[in-house]
Amino acid sequence: MRSTGFRRTFVALSVCSLALAASACGSGDDGSASGKTRITVNCEPPKSAKVDRGFFEQDVAAFEKQHPDIDVVAHDAFPCQDPKTFDAKLAGGQMEDVFYTYFTDARHVVDIRQAADLTPYIKELKSYDTLQKQLRDIYTVDGKIYGIPRTGYSMGLIYNRKLFQQAGLDPDKPPATWDEVRADAKKIAALGNGTVGYADYSAQNQGGWHFTAELYSQGGDVVGADGRKATIDTPEGHAVLQNLHDMRWADDSMGSKQLLVINDVQQLMGSGKLGMYLSAPDNIPILVKEKGGNYKDLALGPMPGGKGTLIGGDGYMFNKHDTPAQIRAGLKWLDHMFLTPGTGFLGDYARAKKADAPVGLPEPRLFTGAADAKDQQVKKANANVPVENYQAFLDGNHTLQLKIEPPDAQQIYSVLDSAVSAVLTKKDADIDQLLKDASGKIDGILARG
Repeated sequence: MRSTGFRRTFVALSVCSLALAASACGSGDDGSASGKTRITVNCEPPKSAKVDRGFFEQDVAAFEKQHPDIDVVAHDAFPCQDPKTFDAKLAGGQMEDVFYTYFTDARHVVDIRQAADLTPYIKELKSYDTLQKQLRDIYTVDGKIYGIPRTGYSMGLIYNRKLFQQAGLDPDKPPATWDEVRADAKKIAALGNGTVGYADYSAQNQGGWHFTAELYSQGGDVVGADGRKATIDTPEGHAVLQNLHDMRWADDSMGSKQLLVINDVQQLMGSGKLGMYLSAPDNIPILVKEKGGNYKDLALGPMPGGKGTLIGGDGYMFNKHDTPAQIRAGLKWLDHMFLTPGTGFLGDYARAKKADAPVGLPEPRLFTGAADAKDQQVKKANANVPVENYQAFLDGNHTLQLKIEPPDAQQIYSVLDSAVSAVLTKKDADIDQLLKDASGKIDGILARG
């Protein structure tokens, strides 16, 4: 945020009682100060992220220049949402006027009555109808709109084109089924010299996360539609664990080191020793910038299985105490910052390219129709990564059923970790018993929730 904005905020606070919340200061009940509508927002990049911080401040300054009647007070945070303090901030009335949420939190915030109903104002968000419906629906509860999606991602298959070629596989045709993944992983592992065909997470709740993604790909689900019972002890759940077990023990295509987490797998892929693993597109620049990988060797295919994929992402919700003026101001800010194709904090691809940030990854892909076409056109014009390496992902993932994470996700993932780690570390693991035990524990979590 601009220094002038900080000075305005500081002066306003200095004349208020320290016992009062900052949003109560000003000339009235509408968050205004000196005739301005004042909104607090979070998820400003931290000072340590100098480039992103600079972009964010530039965009806020441009917004305030266009809307001199609105004062934006940004709070930096990393991560944008801390699960340890999120509920406490909501309950204590400390949450910003416009606040960041993961997709999985939307229903919870509504259920505890901490979100403002945006439905009467939604026509003032110019971009709303251009956003993907399945993402908009995440923030729609009982026909009312309580939030706006900002980004979205879906899981796919990252693979090493160089290893595919060395193993006699077509790098332009990634495996589309789990049988093909298994066959390709076996050929890649046969290259020897420590090469691993396929790797998966199995610790720190990450194994449960990937089990969920793989179950979705088979057409299964973790929890029933009523949210009360686990649905993992099924043929689809069995297929997930059996496939991992067979690749590990029958094919020896997953290597001997297990209980891996995301950093382990990224290191393996970045070093050129891994053929495939599941991930979202945002892993690719990490593999290059932090793990030693090369953009030309890294490609992305659709989620194997052809039936579904796990999606995630984030958006903004509005504090239940917001006034109509603050809601209208917040919607204008979201349009400016994130939701105008080809511009703003996430969409100014020319600016990102000048800063040597990756441009051309297939996601996030927020828009539909003409808005999507414009966004993709500007992205393609400024691309600095090999977009052709991601075409299979673009062609395949859009046909899949998109599913968000289950309720009580982290607790459920902890339970599923045990099942995944067991089949990867014990050759004689009893898959039927593992699923039965995990199902009972998940039922207990849901009953308490």
